[in-house]
Amino acid sequence: MEPLTRYARSGDVNIAYQVVGDGPFDLVHVPAFVSHVELEWQVPILSEFNRRLASFCRLIRLDKRGTGMSDRVMGAPPLETRMDDVRAVMDAVGCERAALLGASEGGPMSILFTATYPERVWALILVSSYARERWALDYPWGIREEEHRREAEEEEHAWGTPEHASEVANGLAPSADAESQRALATLVRHSVSPGAVAALTRMNREIDVRAVLPAIRVPTLVLNRDREDPFSVMGSRHLAQHIPGARHVEVPGIDHALFAGDTKPFFAEMEPFLVEAWEERAWEEAESERVLATVLFTDIVGSTAKAVELGDAGWRRLLDAHHALIRGRLVRFRGTEIDTAGDGFFASFDGPARAIRCASAITQGVRELGLEVRAGLHTGECELMNGKVGGIAVHIGARVAAVANAGEVVVSSTVRDLVAGSGINFHDRGTAPLKGVPGEWRLFSVERGSI
Repeated sequence: MEPLTRYARSGDVNIAYQVVGDGPFDLVHVPAFVSHVELEWQVPILSEFNRRLASFCRLIRLDKRGTGMSDRVMGAPPLETRMDDVRAVMDAVGCERAALLGASEGGPMSILFTATYPERVWALILVSSYARERWALDYPWGIREEEHRREAEEEEHAWGTPEHASEVANGLAPSADAESQRALATLVRHSVSPGAVAALTRMNREIDVRAVLPAIRVPTLVLNRDREDPFSVMGSRHLAQHIPGARHVEVPGIDHALFAGDTKPFFAEMEPFLVEAWEERAWEEAESERVLATVLFTDIVGSTAKAVELGDAGWRRLLDAHHALIRGRLVRFRGTEIDTAGDGFFASFDGPARAIRCASAITQGVRELGLEVRAGLHTGECELMNGKVGGIAVHIGARVAAVANAGEVVVSSTVRDLVAGSGINFHDRGTAPLKGVPGEWRLFSVERGSI
C-alpha cells in the first residue's frame, strides 16, 4: 500500500510530503530537479529504491515548492525558502533532528540547511551533487554560460512533450528497463511546468554554495558513479575535498539518478554510514557551537552633526525612534538583535535574502525620520557564545558596512551567491581591501528597485 500524501504549511505554500517506514532514525530525502511523491511509486526501480531506504529508517519524502504535488509558485524559490519548506515538513511529522539525503540539485539546499541549522541535522549524504553549476576559472568543469542558456531555451520549448520526457528519463537512468523509463518519463511530465523549468534552470545557474562547505560539521558521505557526466563526478569530488571530514566513494555505473542501475553499492555505503552516525549521536545533547549565519551591521551617517543640531533631548528622541524602527524590521524579517552600540545595530539572520530585505527596509524607513544609514552584510560560519555570535565572519560584516555609502546596502560575494532566485539584483562594486581582514574582497551593492 502506498503511503498517504499529506501537506505541511510553509508560509502561505503547501508542501506535499509522505512518510514511510518506522526505523529508529529519520532520513529526509531532498529530491533532485523534479519529483512527484505519488507518481514515484509507479516507477518500479524508484519504488523499490524508496522501500529499501525505508527498511532501516523513517523515510520522509517531499516535493519542493513549485513541483510535484506541492503548490505551484511564481518564479523559482531561493535556497533559503526551500530550507523553510524542509523545516516545515520536519516540524509537521515531529522530527527534531534528521539525516539529509540530497541528490543532484537537492544537494546545495541540503548543504545550506545543514550549515544553518546544525542542531537539526546529524548526518548528510550527497549523491551526484555539486556546489555550483557555472564555469569559472577555479571551477573548470562547470557549465559555460552559452551552453547553459541554450539548454534552458531548449528545455522550456520542449518540456512536457512525450518525446522530451523520454529523453530526460533516458538521460537520468540510461540503464533502466523500458517499463521504468516509461513511468519515469510520465513522472517528469507531471512534475513541473515549462515555465517553472525555465525559472528553476535560471536560478540553479546562479547557485554557488562553495563558501558554505567548510561550515559543515556533521558526518558527511559523498557518492557518485564513476562514469557519470564529468560535471557530476568532478562536482562530487570538489564537495568531498572541501567538506571537513567528508567520506567520498565512487561506485561503478553511468546512471545519474541514484535509484537507477545497480543500487547495491550505494546501499552498502549509505546504510552502515547512517547507522554508525546515528549510534554515535543518538544520546548527544550538546548544542552546536558554530552555525552559518548572515550578519547585518548598520549605523547612522552624519550622526554627530545631527546630534549637535538637535541637542541632547532631541537626539535622544530621534535615536529612540530609529531603534524602534529597526527592531520592528528585525521582527518582520526574522532577524535577531545581537548588539546595539550608540547609533549602530548588529543583527543576525538564518537566511541572506531576508537579511538583505531587512537592510533595505531599514535604509528606506529611516529616511522618514530624516536620517540616512549605511548597511553591510556577510554570510559565514559564526561562533555561538552565550546567545550571541562572533568570529571572523562578524568582523568581515562590520568591515563591509564601513565601506557602504549613505543609504546603501553592501554585501559580500558570499551573500550575493546564496540569494539566487530571490529576484534581488546587484551592482558590482569590484574588489576592495577590508581593514584588518586579509585579501581583496568582491563587494556588491543592492539595487534598490529589485527589493
